Amino acid sequence: MMMKSPIIIPSRRPPSSLTVRASMDNNPQQIDPPKKKVVVCGGGVIGVCTAYFLSKKGAAVTLIEQSSIACAASGKAGGFLALDWCDGSPVSSLARASFGLHRSLAEELNGRELYGYRPVNALSLSIAESENPPRSRKSKLPPWIDGPAKTPKTIGTTETTAQVHPQLFTRTLMEKAVAEYGAEVVIGKLLSVETGGGKISAVVEGGGVIDGDAVVLALGPWSSKLTLLSSIIRVNGLKAHSLVLEPKEMDAITAHALFLSYQPAHGGQPMDPEIYPRPTGVEARVKAEQACFLPCTDDSIPVIGEIPGMAGCFVATGHSCWGILNGPATGAAMAELVMDGGSSIVDLTRFSPARFV
Repeated sequence: MMMKSPIIIPSRRPPSSLTVRASMDNNPQQIDPPKKKVVVCGGGVIGVCTAYFLSKKGAAVTLIEQSSIACAASGKAGGFLALDWCDGSPVSSLARASFGLHRSLAEELNGRELYGYRPVNALSLSIAESENPPRSRKSKLPPWIDGPAKTPKTIGTTETTAQVHPQLFTRTLMEKAVAEYGAEVVIGKLLSVETGGGKISAVVEGGGVIDGDAVVLALGPWSSKLTLLSSIIRVNGLKAHSLVLEPKEMDAITAHALFLSYQPAHGGQPMDPEIYPRPTGVEARVKAEQACFLPCTDDSIPVIGEIPGMAGCFVATGHSCWGILNGPATGAAMAELVMDGGSSIVDLTRFSPARFV
C-alpha cells in the first residue's frame, strides 16, 4: 500500500530560530530567544482560531489538518452568533467574550466583505401547514416571508445577534495567520502524539514527525479516535442536517435569522428548523443537502485546557452547536494559556479536562 505523504503549505516568511541584532554602540550582540513551537491539530474553527491567536502572539505555529480547512462542521454550520443566549449556562462568559471578538475581528479583517459578517435580527415563528393559508401579514414579518407564519416574536436584535459565513470566516483567519504571522499548514492524517525529553511530537501518516514545545488538540468529534484523549475524555458526534439554497435574486432578503416551530399539515411530530439567510437572495434552488457532526461531551461543557499529567499538551473541543460563536474566545484563551501560562480573557477553570480525571 502506498503511503500518503503530508502536504505542507508554508508561510511567506522564511523559517527562523535565532535572530541576531548587531548593536550600534559597544554593547555585545543581542540574541533573541527562539520562538515557541506549537503544533495545532485540527483545521476546524477551534483549531484555526487557536492557531491565529497563537501566531499573532509570536508562536511558531504548525497546523495539521487531514482534509482541508473548515471541511466539516465548521464549513457547514449556520454561522449564527448570539451575545446572551448562553447566559445562565457554564459557557456564558465564553460566549460573551467571543461575541465581542467576532465584532473586532470583522473590523480588523474586513469581515463584512470577506466572510459575510453582519448584525441580524432574530425572530421566533410558529408555522402550521394549511391548504388555505391566511393572506394577512403580520407587521413584524420580513417582506420575503409569504407562508402561514404566526406569533412572530423578536428574540434577538442587531445589538445582540449576528452571523458569519462559517467556512469563509475560518479560512480567512487561517490565511491571515499564514500570510501575516508565519503559520504553516500541513495536510495529513494525524496518527499519534508522543511526549518525551521535554518535547512533544505529532506523527503524521506517511512518516512525517512534527516536533513542538506544545501541542493543542482541537479534533472536534474525532477527538476520541486519538488514544491519548480517549483514555481521559469522551467526545461524541451529534449529527446535524442542513440545506444550502442558492438564490436567484440578489439583495432580496433582510438581515433576519428565523427560529421556527413547524407543524406539518398531515400530523406528525413538530419540527424546529432554523433559517439563516446570508446577504444574497430568495427563491432559491437547492445547492446542497448535507450533514455534519457536532462535538459534544458527556456533561455538555467544552473541554479547554492542559491535560493533567501531560505538560505542554492541551485540548480544546466539545463546543456542540456553539463552535462558530465560541471559536474566537476559545482560541484567544488557549493562546494565552499556552504562551503565558494562564488566560485573562476567560476563566477556563470550568472547562478544564481535569474534571474527567
